[in-house]
Amino acid sequence: MDPIKNPFSPGAGSPPPELVGRDPTLEEARVLFGRIKQKRAEKSILLTGLRGVGKTVLLNEIERLAKTCGYQTIFIEAHENKELARLIIPHLRGLLFDLDRTSGASDKVKRSLALLHSFIGAVRLRASDFLVEDDIEAEKGTADSGDLEVDLPNLFIAIGEAAEDLKTAVAILIDEIQYFNQKELGSLIMAMHKVQQLQLPLVLIGAGLPTLPGLAGDSKTYAERLFSFPNIGALSKIDANRALEDPAKAAGVTFEPEALEEIYRLTQGYPYFLQEWAYHSWNKSKESLITMKVVQDTTSTVITSLDQNFFRVRFDRLTPTEKNFLRAIAEPGSNSKRTADIATALNIKPNTLSPIRSSLIKKGMIYSPAYGDIAFTVPLFDEFIIREIPNLKT
Repeated sequence: MDPIKNPFSPGAGSPPPELVGRDPTLEEARVLFGRIKQKRAEKSILLTGLRGVGKTVLLNEIERLAKTCGYQTIFIEAHENKELARLIIPHLRGLLFDLDRTSGASDKVKRSLALLHSFIGAVRLRASDFLVEDDIEAEKGTADSGDLEVDLPNLFIAIGEAAEDLKTAVAILIDEIQYFNQKELGSLIMAMHKVQQLQLPLVLIGAGLPTLPGLAGDSKTYAERLFSFPNIGALSKIDANRALEDPAKAAGVTFEPEALEEIYRLTQGYPYFLQEWAYHSWNKSKESLITMKVVQDTTSTVITSLDQNFFRVRFDRLTPTEKNFLRAIAEPGSNSKRTADIATALNIKPNTLSPIRSSLIKKGMIYSPAYGDIAFTVPLFDEFIIREIPNLKT
């Protein structure tokens, strides 16, 4: 078994050899792109799901689909401590200059660049930070109020009008969108609301944790009417088997049925973990049949790899108090825990948990699947926590 020919690819956002189980979402995106270009109303899309389910992979695939549909695209990854304006300005600038080069001398593209210049000044960022050319004069009175909820919609409208003028369309894709604060997320939602009202050819495709629908609703109550929120979850057993069998078969390798059963049991169908187990099983196998024994012999290697590379990077960001809080959630039982039960396990009053709970939600470690419940955003994290902290501290 040549490791160089190993088709499996565990990694953050690494495309799997076979993208399975996501056809309904891709079809939803295809319909969105087609309808918007025909000036027909359609909801933009905000993908939601746990870590390791392949949201970034799917977002990349949707970007490729957008390009085949004739869209100009920008792809942004949000960060925990970087504001929306600083992230989006370089991408919008590049987009507008691309449109300007293809248009010749479109007045609407020129106006969009002028508004971008105004926007940069309004958010108190130096124009030189973004290489805004001196011969582009800011347009006073538009996108320069300093209020993101006013300026960003005006900027998006101008970009949509420029795209319409050039008979093209724009797709803005944002990963980890839950990291934006309420004001920033509300500004994005308002901007898309204005764009949709004017039937301009601009769409937003985002991806974030399961907290995203609630955050969007808290920012603007009409968000649920403006976006669809497809949940990207674990794969079914049939799709999980396809994700492993098809790439292996193409390389002349097969999985023993019992091996597939064991991998599915261990991974619960989560795409990232499927890739990890398949990748290491391939490298461990001495022949072109990957057996149940190979998978079992590989498991300790995979767990070590996950602990060091996938789980620990998140765990090491936490305080001792936060770690012990997560240890209480990891106690054997259901996948989610009641806040009151966690307080009982820790032998403290429930109202003292709020700051820790809020901090862990902000860090993207937990979310609330239902009122009063708490669950991990990272699949299999409970098993890691118990390995790392065998005993709960009370």
